Amino acid sequence: MTDIPTGPRTLALMPVDQRAALDPYMAQIITYRKSGLSLNHIIGCPLDCGYCVRHFWGDFEHKTPHLLCPTDQAIDMLVGHQTFRPSITPIQLFNKATDPFLPGVKPHLFHILQALDDRGLDNLVLIITRFRVTAADMAKLEGLRHLRVTLLFTYSGITDARVEPIAKSTVTVSSLVTACEHKSRTKVVLYWRPIVPGWNDSPETMRRVLDVGDAADAIVFTGYYHKPENAAYLHAQGVDVPYDAADFHRRKTMPAELDARVIDAWRASGVTTPLFRKTSCGVSYAHDLPDYNGHWGVRELCDICPVAQQNLCAADHHVPSCSDFEQVLQGFGYSSPYLIDAEGGHVWTHGLGEQRRYPIQHTFRHQIWELDQPHYLHAHGRSLTGHGPTDEERQRLAAIRERFTITTRFDEDD
Repeated sequence: MTDIPTGPRTLALMPVDQRAALDPYMAQIITYRKSGLSLNHIIGCPLDCGYCVRHFWGDFEHKTPHLLCPTDQAIDMLVGHQTFRPSITPIQLFNKATDPFLPGVKPHLFHILQALDDRGLDNLVLIITRFRVTAADMAKLEGLRHLRVTLLFTYSGITDARVEPIAKSTVTVSSLVTACEHKSRTKVVLYWRPIVPGWNDSPETMRRVLDVGDAADAIVFTGYYHKPENAAYLHAQGVDVPYDAADFHRRKTMPAELDARVIDAWRASGVTTPLFRKTSCGVSYAHDLPDYNGHWGVRELCDICPVAQQNLCAADHHVPSCSDFEQVLQGFGYSSPYLIDAEGGHVWTHGLGEQRRYPIQHTFRHQIWELDQPHYLHAHGRSLTGHGPTDEERQRLAAIRERFTITTRFDEDD
């Protein structure tokens, strides 16, 4: 293994043969996701969370963090990406294949943050962790002058070490408390995930999680990615997974009944920290900004948001014109049929794919939907488990499809 030539000298480059064997998605250093442009040039995590998304790409056995490229090169790739826009593009760091606060990874995290801040960039930066964050770490974050940083602490209340080995310690809770004690410019979100029936949905567990989030700027809750790979791993550990093979989906599973119980628990708890269904909603609220994903166009998501935040998002919500939309498409080098659905609060596109839709969405702060992966009422960004399209929704989608004159089949379960 070769020492990296630039940036922090704490990790080794992944050997060429190992990198060649990676799943193509894992080998991608820059990807665009709903919460932002994502930088992941370090792969490897020893935390062994049973539901980890690395199961999906055959990377769960990489326990020791390794670099895919030097950190300075990764920074150049990020800011030089065709979709990156100063002040507009949300950034995510190390949210796919490692934890950013692992001892070997943390120097690279702070090197990236300082390099971006030194360029005067004030983009939102999302950092998801469940590991140790110290007062010294917070001092470094507070020393940044321009970047708008949010720490999202993944804490689920799960106590089964077969599902979350880190549950045996108090490191995540202690780190969140430390961050809340030292935060000012830096914002802190309790990332309550995954919530799974039988794992962490008892009233006592919900109350414990909510109490932990009482000092945070926001609480965001969501479900569990139920796919064959992590389900097989969990079953092999003897863990009961409450969803069956018929419920495998590309989106997280959060049935309506579970959603309602989470909200009821929050309302009954007396915790004053606002609760949100979407990551961008919680992050935007923490920074006193309208939601950068334009979820005001999906109004059923907003019923739990503070009234002041609803007003902020409503005032910001503007339907793009055809000329503006075409200009943005051209600016990114994209091409797609589209239909601006002003009444529905979104724009329909076809064939762009997620990594091209989201930069458009963040540019307009307006929902951009794919015709072959439609969203349905109360199931936006979730699997249809416990939800499901109404006849009216089916009919409306059929009418939209006719206007596109597209005849390819779409999968409702997507």
